[in-house]
Amino acid sequence: MSADPLIESLTAALDARPDDLPLRLHLASLLLDAGRAGEAIAQVGQALARDPGNTQAQALMQRALGGSVPPPAPAPAGPQPPAQRRAPAGPDGPAATADQDPLAAYEQELADVVPPRFARAGDEPEPVTGDEDRVFDVETSGIRLADVGGMSAVKERLELAFLGPLRNPQLRKMYGKSLRGGLMLYGPPGCGKTFLARAVAGEMGAKFISLSIVDVLDMWMGNSERNLHELFQAARRNAPCVLFLDEVDALGHKRSQVGSSSMRTLGNQLLAELDGMEGSNEGVFVLAATNTPWDVDPALRRPGRLDRVVLVLPPDAEARRSILEYHLRERPIAGIDLRKIVAATEDYSGADLAHLCETAAEYAMADSVRTGEVRMIEQRDLERAAKEVRPSTKPWMATARNVAMFANEGGVYDDLVAYLKRRRML
Repeated sequence: MSADPLIESLTAALDARPDDLPLRLHLASLLLDAGRAGEAIAQVGQALARDPGNTQAQALMQRALGGSVPPPAPAPAGPQPPAQRRAPAGPDGPAATADQDPLAAYEQELADVVPPRFARAGDEPEPVTGDEDRVFDVETSGIRLADVGGMSAVKERLELAFLGPLRNPQLRKMYGKSLRGGLMLYGPPGCGKTFLARAVAGEMGAKFISLSIVDVLDMWMGNSERNLHELFQAARRNAPCVLFLDEVDALGHKRSQVGSSSMRTLGNQLLAELDGMEGSNEGVFVLAATNTPWDVDPALRRPGRLDRVVLVLPPDAEARRSILEYHLRERPIAGIDLRKIVAATEDYSGADLAHLCETAAEYAMADSVRTGEVRMIEQRDLERAAKEVRPSTKPWMATARNVAMFANEGGVYDDLVAYLKRRRML
């Protein structure tokens, strides 16, 4: 009987009895004799996965590898000093030492052929060597400023600071305008500061990286500063890039009010990155957002850093109409008078308006469930929701009023003072 039919018969028998190690090793020996080393290695690997200490399997593996990996030596009697011999390095780095696992060399070399003996549990973290580069979410925004309702004053400021110089490179060169800079957006929560930052990135055709305190802080000393530096480095590599510092007051709180030395050091690192001391910030546009600009370290607002401050107010009537239309566009509606809803939602933030539409949909759905007859979202649902959902900007306005009256040093909050005077709140 020739070798190939015998191999086929043994393979079929092994399929029926996969745990029969003598049969598997006999098949591996025949495969080696037939010059089919790759298939033999796979069979021996399966045998070693089931019985790592099988000397016949280890000898066959050494034979299949042409003697490139020596078999493990028998352990001599008595205590021995720890072995210094290391197994060959695999494609992802050095393998374990031979005294730790005599089969580690085989597993490294046959990683593409033989499956690993031990599978990682789903909740077990990947090993960290400390040498890998961190991977950050570098996004491409599809939002444009035209998608932002209202905010004409904010858009004009952004046009002067970033968009105009980028669209006119010759004029920029003639006037010596740098493609670096920072701008801080402040205002009540939920008024679209993050959305606006994404729209700027989309308008510029730039990459977008969002940075928050959770991306930076680390329990080990020095790692927080390293994380912050790597985020800025990622933005520099992807220039032109909009680097968005969300809740910048958490990263750059007033150092005179910070009791933790590590947080003061982190604030100093942020200042150094904004100055470009660790690398050129050309083409990196830093946009920061905060609800409490009065808590931000004044050093961050020094010229050359976040030197431009823009107030993002609750949406005006035009913007409220656009936001309501957006959140109602895919819902079944009938007989909605948007003009009345817009008039009844002054001081509502964009998030408040989204919640208003959600609440109106809940009322209509609950009514449909109760009556057994499906109906549209109607004007009465939105009016009822407007009575329940109150504007979340009122507490912020109360705090901002005190700041405008007693802490407007240098005219930083002149825009806020003017707005409060127009609303007769000051």
